[in-house]
Amino acid sequence: MLDAVSRSGTRQNAGDGGMIKIAVLAVGGQGGGVLSDWIVDVAERNGYLAQSTSVAGVAQRTGATIYYIEMCPDKGRLPVFALSPSQGDVDVLVAAELMEAGRAIMRGFVTPEKTTLIASSHRIAAVSEKIEPGDGRASSAKVRETAELASKRFIAFDMEKIAVQAGSVVSASLFGALAGSGVLPFPRESYEATINASGRGVKASLAAFTGGYEGARGHKVHIARAVEPGGPDDQAAVHSTVTSATAAENAAPVEDKTAEVEGPRRLVAGWQELVSRIEELPVLVRDMTMRGLRKVVDYQDTRYGAEYLDRLDRVVALDTEGQDYALSIAAAKHLANALCYDDMIRVADLKTRSTRAARVRREVGVKGDTILQTTEYFHPRVEEFCGAMPAAIGAYIENRPKLAAFIDRRINKGRRIRTDSFSGFAMLWLIGGMRRFRRGLLRHRVEQKHLDRWYDLALETVPRDYALAVEIVNTRRLIKGYSDTHVRAQSKFDRVLSALPMLKGRPDAADWLRRLREAALKDEKGDMLDGALKTVATLGE
Repeated sequence: MLDAVSRSGTRQNAGDGGMIKIAVLAVGGQGGGVLSDWIVDVAERNGYLAQSTSVAGVAQRTGATIYYIEMCPDKGRLPVFALSPSQGDVDVLVAAELMEAGRAIMRGFVTPEKTTLIASSHRIAAVSEKIEPGDGRASSAKVRETAELASKRFIAFDMEKIAVQAGSVVSASLFGALAGSGVLPFPRESYEATINASGRGVKASLAAFTGGYEGARGHKVHIARAVEPGGPDDQAAVHSTVTSATAAENAAPVEDKTAEVEGPRRLVAGWQELVSRIEELPVLVRDMTMRGLRKVVDYQDTRYGAEYLDRLDRVVALDTEGQDYALSIAAAKHLANALCYDDMIRVADLKTRSTRAARVRREVGVKGDTILQTTEYFHPRVEEFCGAMPAAIGAYIENRPKLAAFIDRRINKGRRIRTDSFSGFAMLWLIGGMRRFRRGLLRHRVEQKHLDRWYDLALETVPRDYALAVEIVNTRRLIKGYSDTHVRAQSKFDRVLSALPMLKGRPDAADWLRRLREAALKDEKGDMLDGALKTVATLGE
């Protein structure tokens, strides 16, 4: 239910009888400044003197800010407060997400004999995690394990989820967790009085505060989303049970393969026919195939979904249960990704979907009928322009460098399009609607040829080296992104597969190809891949 760790077994107030030192780590949009102001206010309500400072950072994402609060009982004389936290001298560390807690530990702000660490267990990927071509995410479990050892007491659960369901921001649920921890010598009522005095979003903030408070005290949390009285959701309550981040990460999503779909009768019938084909596949392959089919049909149409299943049938016919259908499962995943390449049409389609608009409004916190102005940024190149042309016209332009350069000089510049305006939205909507013509465009022809070469290579390898064929299929993981990112990914993909002649006939060929793929995923520039390729080149010497 709740992942709250306390090695001492008892709750003692930080800095009893003296100075209390609190550090809050947050980034833009998480309400770190509001939280620090609330902490100062609740201290002053209880007869304490308090001071708050902030130190802006240039760390991950938009830069983490450290808010630092010092407080002490008012004994009739002014104390000397510090302006920033010191290593080994922080009583309470509040982190707005898990990796901020990890960075606080690395900076020495958390110590076993002194610090109570309160952190939301949700994750926001840092820039260093995002720029790695592969899965660059740091281990949440390792951070949690370190936090338990490094702190006097560790309280962590998903406070972001609680805040979102309450219609507030994470600072409110963090404030509740601070109150519920009992680490400060103030009653709950004074915390709530502080929120009431803030005057904005009080109802939602109190709901999030309650969720954080109950979570920190180890109770099962039921959060009722704050709604306007008399509104359409007035009688609706959003309930959530706080769970540990570890459990959330380990929980596998369950696909409902028989879910009803709605739409024109002809399209629904076509979809059901595709689903019935999946039921004829080996059991181990069905789940990944259903996921892939949904992605492909959403990307294009049911005919494209049929093409996806036709290609998959080729590999299933070569696979066996003795291999646990590893090749078919890998093909089901990477075939779908290969068929759903990113192009101008796809980008425009996604940016004009109502689901995206609803998500942006929810994340920004726009309520009711408030107008949200959205500006999208585009930077097309001549390659994207030609790719969106009929194949013959696009190839004609690309084969004439002077003409291509002439066009590129006129279109290769950043553009900002307001999708909340009629003209901006209509422009992207029309581009997204071009997907009905996608099969006749140059980009589609290029992608299909590349897909066929890769897939045929994998299938040809199956009879002599099943494991190597699986790794060839998995190499498709290298290709992702749009524009320049796609070009770099394509280059790495080609370089990895260029090692196949050097690995031919080796019993460890699959293992070496896997190492090359992992090296390519480690860094954007490809230096590690260069070194790995040099190593492979020496194997036959």
